[in-house]
Amino acid sequence: MEADYRIVFEDSTTPVATPPDPGSRPAIFHDPRLQSVEWRDLVAVRRLEILKEPLLPAVWLTASLVLAGYRHYGIALVCSFFFFLTGLRLVHNAFHGALGLSRRGNEAVLWVMSLAMLGSMHAVQFNHLRHHKLNLNDDDVEGRSAEMPAWRAILFGPFFPILLHAAALRRGNKRLRRTVLAEMLMSLVWIVIVFGLLHNHVVRYHTGAMLVGQCLTAFFAVWTVHHHCDRTHELARTLHNRITNRITFNMFLHIEHHLFPRVPTCHLPELSRRIDSAAPDLRSKIVI
Repeated sequence: MEADYRIVFEDSTTPVATPPDPGSRPAIFHDPRLQSVEWRDLVAVRRLEILKEPLLPAVWLTASLVLAGYRHYGIALVCSFFFFLTGLRLVHNAFHGALGLSRRGNEAVLWVMSLAMLGSMHAVQFNHLRHHKLNLNDDDVEGRSAEMPAWRAILFGPFFPILLHAAALRRGNKRLRRTVLAEMLMSLVWIVIVFGLLHNHVVRYHTGAMLVGQCLTAFFAVWTVHHHCDRTHELARTLHNRITNRITFNMFLHIEHHLFPRVPTCHLPELSRRIDSAAPDLRSKIVI
C-alpha cells in the first residue's frame, strides 16, 4: 500500500513517485488492517478492458449527438450526462496511468478529452493528483467544495473549473503551463467556431451540455464523494449497492480509489470486496 500512496504531481505534466513524509500521512494509511489487502494483482488491465474504456464515452457521445440531431433533447441530456461521467472515468484512469496505455497514449487521451469535454484535462490532472497528496487540507483546490453544504457546492460550480485552471497555471512548471494554455485555447476556438460560425444545432447542443457539465463537477465529482468527511480517517465515501455502482460505472467507489489509486476503475468492485473483508468500517461513509 505504501508504494501506491506515493503517486503525486510535482509541478509537471506527468505523475512522479515522491513519497510524502510518513508522519504527514492521514491516520487511515497507518491502519494495519490495510496491509493485508492484496491490490497489486488488480493494477494490470487486459486488452479488452483497455479497449472498453474509450468505447464507453464514445458510445454515449454518439447516442447524445444522434438524439440531439432528431431534437430529442431530453433523452439526449441523459446520454450527455453519461458521456460526461464515463469521460471523467476515462481521464481519471489516465491521470493515474491506469488505462494500460503508454505515457504518450495517456497524453493523447487527455488532449482528445480536453476538446470533447471542454477545458484542460491536464489542469484537472494536476489538481487531482495534488488532491491525493493533500487530502482535503486548505491547499487542496479540487476538494474545496467538500465542506460546503450541497446548495453552495452547486452555486460554486461555475467558479470551480476557473480555480482548477488558475491553480495549474500558477503552480505548474513551464511545460504544464504551455499545455494548459494550449488546451484552453483549443476549447475557446472551438466555442467561437460553434456559436459564431457554425449553424449546427447538434454541435451547439453538445458544447452547451459540456459547459453545464463543467459547472456541475464541483457538486457531482467532489461534493458527493467527500461531503462530511475528514482529513485523517474517513477521507471519502463509497457505494455498496451493486446496481447503483453499475449505473454509475463504479465512479462512486471513492474511498477505495483514495486508498489504492493505481487500481483502475474496472477493478474497484473487487478491491471494494477485499477492503470490506479486512476493514468494513473504512467503507462506512455512503454516497447515497
